[in-house]
Amino acid sequence: MEMNRNLKIGLIVAISVIALFVLSLLITNAPAGDDNAVRFGILTLLPPLVAIALAFITKETILSLFIGVFVGEFMVSVNDLNIISSAINAFLAMGSQIISCMADPWNAGIILQCLLIGGIIQLVTKMGGAKALADEFAKRADTPRKAQLFTELLGLCVFFDDYANSLIVGPIMRPVMDKLHVSREKLAFVVDATAAPVAGIAIISTWIGLELSLITQGFQSIGMNVSGFGIFLQTIPFRFYNILILIFIVISALTYYEFGPMKEAEKRARARKEDEPVESLEATSFDDVKPVEGIKLSVWNAIIPIGVLVVGALIAFYWSGYTTILGGEDQALITLMKTSPLSFSGIFEALAASDASVALFQAALLASIVAILMAVLQKIMTIEEAISEWVGGMKTIVITGVILLLAWSLGGVIGELGTADYLVGVLAGAIPIFILPTLIFVLGALISFATGTSYGTMSILMPLTIPLAWAVNPEIGFVIVCTSGVLTGAIFGDHCSPISDTTILSSMGTSCNHIAHVSTQIYYAIFVAAIAIIFGYIPAGFGIQWYISIPVAIVVMYIGLRVLGEKVPFGEVEEA
Repeated sequence: MEMNRNLKIGLIVAISVIALFVLSLLITNAPAGDDNAVRFGILTLLPPLVAIALAFITKETILSLFIGVFVGEFMVSVNDLNIISSAINAFLAMGSQIISCMADPWNAGIILQCLLIGGIIQLVTKMGGAKALADEFAKRADTPRKAQLFTELLGLCVFFDDYANSLIVGPIMRPVMDKLHVSREKLAFVVDATAAPVAGIAIISTWIGLELSLITQGFQSIGMNVSGFGIFLQTIPFRFYNILILIFIVISALTYYEFGPMKEAEKRARARKEDEPVESLEATSFDDVKPVEGIKLSVWNAIIPIGVLVVGALIAFYWSGYTTILGGEDQALITLMKTSPLSFSGIFEALAASDASVALFQAALLASIVAILMAVLQKIMTIEEAISEWVGGMKTIVITGVILLLAWSLGGVIGELGTADYLVGVLAGAIPIFILPTLIFVLGALISFATGTSYGTMSILMPLTIPLAWAVNPEIGFVIVCTSGVLTGAIFGDHCSPISDTTILSSMGTSCNHIAHVSTQIYYAIFVAAIAIIFGYIPAGFGIQWYISIPVAIVVMYIGLRVLGEKVPFGEVEEA
């Protein structure tokens, strides 16, 4: 066994050395020039392709991004066939690149706000606020239909983090669903469908930092200094999968119609006798996210800190954009801010011009202080324990910071190599304009399904998508639709993937067998994704607006559910 392992390692090293030598040979024989896109040619695709291929093979996003960055830096460092010298220079350049990304004020603010929000989530959970809030919903979910709708509503309330959603909503709603004969599989689906799809479009979340950063960086690559937050807001109506999956939950709950394996799971749940216990399919518990023992639960322990975070962020967003506009040169916007600062247009323009990095950090810091003070003043924790829990919550978000740094570095080296310029030159006249948003959505879905992560998929695709979309059709509305395709495709694949962290947590939080959750959910996800493509992204490629596409998609989704599905009655527990 040990010999086989050593043999594999030796083989990987040998292949890597040969690959680097061949790469060096190709680059040294390439025509010299100032334009890297011309110099490297098709090789400019190598760093992102390596990252994508390794993500499929290893399922490790960090490793894949790391090697992708290294390959890019190696290509830039090649001057001759001395691969040892090139590798050393590439490693040193990679270190400098990562440090440079970390030192950037915007990037630093994004990482810090993600860490602080993680700390707030931990404190709110430990103070019992999250459980108390969930219990209030559970009291009112006294019928099967209401139980499913309340589960979705609670998932929407826990909008700020997909992990928090899976860990809070599932355990609280599980006994309610069991009592009302709703299957664990259906509960896991609702929990999972309100995790990443909600966090991905929420304007206050642990996701928004990465999304805004990638959007801003992508538009800078085509010479446009735009507000990442402003573009993000404009993508929301075109996040067809996110929107439709949330509406699908409502339609399914109201009609009792199910299809595929979910239908069989629901039939088994209905047939279970009243005194028959529901088998716990997953034994994993989440002691680390339970409230401190012996405390009195209060919804205010959730409402106040989260309210401070949300309201504080919105105020900080507005103030940041307001001061930015007044300090700028756009006289029309300056006049708007001076005459109608609180009008709808004034608020929207202020939010669009805001520095989300600073605003979210300020709000998260204020909410952190409030949460710590609440824990101490109520004698739930000592000041030392509260700070310790706050720091412990940050640790859960550290992985996000690592992915961010590698994502920024990969974007930087892709820009240096001229990857986007090469793609633009090759594909600008080869891709039908209308199909590009769909292709981007599908590619994002495939990558995120294989890797189990939205973050890595967004990081790989966004630096390529925006320049390509702008070259194919230099119209800001079209680029926004394509940007939405990246963000939404990444979430769809992550939602379905059996190796996705949120999929796994949803299974564990609801005590549902993981394979059963994946096999029942994927039919619904693909059904909604197909409708999102046919009635969302393809029409958007032709310029049809979302307010036409979404209503049509909802009607088709309802008809499709009625045609494909079957009503699973609740018998004695069915509502009149």
